[in-house]
Amino acid sequence: MTTSPDVARPTPAEAADPAAPAGPPEPAPPPAATLGGEQRRTVEQLALLLFIVVPFLALLAAVPLAWGWGVSWLDLTLLVVFYFIGCHGITVGFHRHFTHGAFKAKRPARIALAIAGSMAVEGPLVRWVADHRKHHKHSDAEGDPHSPWRYGESVPALLKGLWWAHMGWMFDTEQTNQHKYAPDLINDPDMRRVSRQFVLWTVVTLTLPPLIGGLATWSWQGALTAFFWGSLVRVALLHHVTWSINSICHATGKRPFRSRDRSGNVWWLAVLSCGESWHNLHHADPTCARHGVDRWQLDSSARLIRWMEKAGWVYDVRWPRQTRLDARRVTGRDGDARRDRNASESNRQEGTAHKTA
Repeated sequence: MTTSPDVARPTPAEAADPAAPAGPPEPAPPPAATLGGEQRRTVEQLALLLFIVVPFLALLAAVPLAWGWGVSWLDLTLLVVFYFIGCHGITVGFHRHFTHGAFKAKRPARIALAIAGSMAVEGPLVRWVADHRKHHKHSDAEGDPHSPWRYGESVPALLKGLWWAHMGWMFDTEQTNQHKYAPDLINDPDMRRVSRQFVLWTVVTLTLPPLIGGLATWSWQGALTAFFWGSLVRVALLHHVTWSINSICHATGKRPFRSRDRSGNVWWLAVLSCGESWHNLHHADPTCARHGVDRWQLDSSARLIRWMEKAGWVYDVRWPRQTRLDARRVTGRDGDARRDRNASESNRQEGTAHKTA
C-alpha cells in the first residue's frame, strides 16, 4: 500500500489557480452548523427528512406496486449495475482523481474513469471538475456555486438554500471559468475529447439498458421497462444522491474534523453515494483518497481505488495517515457542539454573515 507524506502536495485546483495559497492553509473555524438550539435543529432535521427521504421512500413503494407488470429482477439488476458504474465514475473518476488528484492513473484507466463518469449524465468532465474546484475554493462562502446557506439560517432560508444547492444552481447564468479552474484537463487531449463527447456517452448510457432488456426478454415490453428503471430511474436517483452531497451534507451531519465550512458526515447516504457522504473529512483533507476513514465507515470508492492500485492501474495513492487525521480531528466527545459554539462566537466578533436574498 502506498501512503501519502505528512505534507500535502497542492491539489489540481490550487495548481490551476495562481491566487491559491502555496500550501494547505490552517482551517478557520466553520460557521455554526445548526439553526440554533435543539428546537431549531429538530425543525432542520424535519425539513431535510421531507426534502430527501420522502421522495426516495415513494420510489421504493413503487417497486412492489409495479412488480410483475412494470418491473422485474432484470430491470432492478440493470438499475443497480449501471447506477454503481456511473456513481463510481463520478466519485472515483471525476471527483477524487480528476478534481483533487487523490491518485494518479495510467492512460487506459484514466480514459475509462472519464467515460464511466460521463455515463452518470452529470455534465461534461471539464465543466464538472471546474465547478467542483470552485466549490472547494469558496466552500460555504461568497463565490461557492452551491452552498445551502446562501440565503441565511432561518428555516425558510435554509429550505430555499437546500433547493439552490441541490439543483437550482445549475440553472444559474453565471458559468465557472473552465480555463481558470481546469486548465490541466483542457490541455489533455484524451480528457478534452471525452468531455466533448458527453452527448455520445449520454446516448450510450441511456440505450444500453433497454437494449440488454429487450434482447434478454426478446420483447418490446422488456426493453421499455428496462429503459424506465435501468435508464430513467437510475439516472434520476444518482443525480439526487450526488446533489444531496452539495445540499444535505453541507446542512447537517457530524463534523469530527476541522474544516473551513459546514461540511458534515451523513451516514445514511454512505452506500448510495459510494462513500462520498463522509464529507467532513473530505473538506478537511480534500486530496485524501479515502473519505470514510474510520473502520466502520463504508467507502466503496476507496475500496475500488485499492483494487485498482493492486492491479497496477493507479499509483501514488494518497491514503490517509494517522498523523494527518489526528492533526485535523476535533478532540473530545462533544467536539461538534464545542466547535459550533466557538464558531458562533467567532462569527459574532468578526461580524461575518452569509449573503441574504
